[in-house]
Amino acid sequence: MTHDLVIINARCVATLDDARRELAGGWVAITDGLVSGVGDGAPPAATELIDASGCLVTPGLVNTHHHLYQNLTRAFPPMTDKPLFGWLQSLYPLWRSIDTESVYVSAWVGLAELALSGCTTSTDHLYLHPHGAGDLLGAEIHAARDLGMRFHPTRGSMSLSEKDGGLPPDDVVSDDDSILVACEAAVAAHHDRSFGAMTRVALAPCSPFSVTEDLMVRTAELAERLDVRLHTHFAENAEDDEFSLATFGCRPMEYLERTGWCTDRTWVAHCVMPNDDEIKRLGAAGVGAAHCPSSNMILASGMAPVVDLRAAGVRVGLGVDGSSSADSASMWLEARQAMLLAKLRDGADAGTARMALEIATLGGAGCLGRDGEIGTLQVGAVGDVTVWSLDGPSFAGAVADPIEAWLRCGPAAARDTIVHGRSIVRNAMLVSDRLGEMLTEHDVLSRKIQRLA
Repeated sequence: MTHDLVIINARCVATLDDARRELAGGWVAITDGLVSGVGDGAPPAATELIDASGCLVTPGLVNTHHHLYQNLTRAFPPMTDKPLFGWLQSLYPLWRSIDTESVYVSAWVGLAELALSGCTTSTDHLYLHPHGAGDLLGAEIHAARDLGMRFHPTRGSMSLSEKDGGLPPDDVVSDDDSILVACEAAVAAHHDRSFGAMTRVALAPCSPFSVTEDLMVRTAELAERLDVRLHTHFAENAEDDEFSLATFGCRPMEYLERTGWCTDRTWVAHCVMPNDDEIKRLGAAGVGAAHCPSSNMILASGMAPVVDLRAAGVRVGLGVDGSSSADSASMWLEARQAMLLAKLRDGADAGTARMALEIATLGGAGCLGRDGEIGTLQVGAVGDVTVWSLDGPSFAGAVADPIEAWLRCGPAAARDTIVHGRSIVRNAMLVSDRLGEMLTEHDVLSRKIQRLA
C-alpha cells in the first residue's frame, strides 16, 4: 500500500494511544486524511515524505477554550491590571463594535497563531453578538475553512445586561427566545456529525452571571434534542462564587446541577474554585474542564486543581483563553504552564511533561466528545500531527527524554503542523501566503476598535 503521507525518522513518536507507546525512530502514515499506519523500523511507501529526524512527533494539540475576537484588544494597557469582572466591564464598550469583517480577520490570525504553536483543533467561545453585527459565527467558520484548521466554534450568548444585574451593555445581549432560535439555526447550518468532521458546533451561554437561569435550562434541553455539546464559564474565581451565592443562593456547582448541565455533554472553562466534594461530583457526571493557566494567573483567578480533577475522572483539556486575558495564544506555552502550576500546587512529582501532553491532546478530545478521533496517533484517527524540532541551544544536553525535553526546555514552536493530512505549518512557517495581508488588515481593525476607549 502506498500512503498519501508518511512522517519518518522521528526521534520519538508519542502516540498517545491506549498503551501510550513512544516509538524511537518512529513513523506515522496518513491516507485520505486519517492515520493509516504507525510504527518503527522501515517506513512504508508514500506519495509524500516528511523527514522528522531529531524531532518529537505528537498528535496535534487541541485548544478547548478561546475568544478569538479578543486579539483585537491584546495587552490593552487600561485593562491589564483588573480582575475578571472589572476587566470585562472595561472591555465590553470596545468589543461591542465587532462585525463580520473583524471577526473573520481576528479568527484567521488567531487560528494561524495557534497552528504555529502546534494546535490542529480549536474551539472558540463566541458569546458576543452585537445587534446588527451580522453572522459572526459564520465569519469565523469561514476563516477556519480558509486556513484549513479543524474547528469547534460555540454559539455563545448573553441575555442579562447591566440593567438586569449582569455585566454587558444592553446592545450586546438578546432575549432568550431569540438566542435559542439562533442556536438551532447555527447547528443546522454548520454542525457536521460525520467522523473526521472539520466543523462542529456547541451551545455556550457565556456564564451564569450573563444569562438567565431559564436560558441555561432551555439550552441544556436544546443541546440534548440536537445532540450537541454544551460549554460555559464555571467557578472561575472568588467573584464568580460570591455572585452565585448572592444571586442563586447556591455555589456554582449546585447551579450547574439544577440547570441540567451536570452531564457528560458539558465541558466548562476554568473550573478554578470547586471544593473536594464538587470535584468528585464533576468527575462522576463526566463533565470536562478547559484548564486555562495563563489567563487564570493574569486575572489572579487562582490555580485550578488539575491533578485532583483528573484523578476524579474529569476530562481536563487545555485552553489558551481569550487574547485579551492570556495575550499569548500558544498551546506549547499553556502546556508548560499547566505542568509548572501542577508542580507548584501539588508537588514536584505531580506535574510532568507527559501529564501536560495528555491534557493538551487526549483531554481536549474528551472535552469535545471526540475520543479516539483526535488527540491520538493510532490507525483510524484523524491525520492531525505536530512535529517539534528538538535542536539548537535551547535543547543542548536534553538527550535522555525527548518528551520532558520538549516542555522543560524551549521555548518551542511547531516545525510542522498537519491537519487532516494537509500541512498548515511547514518548517515553522505558515503555508498560506495570506499572513502579511491578514496582519495588515488586523492592525487597521485593532486600532479602529481601540480608539473607542
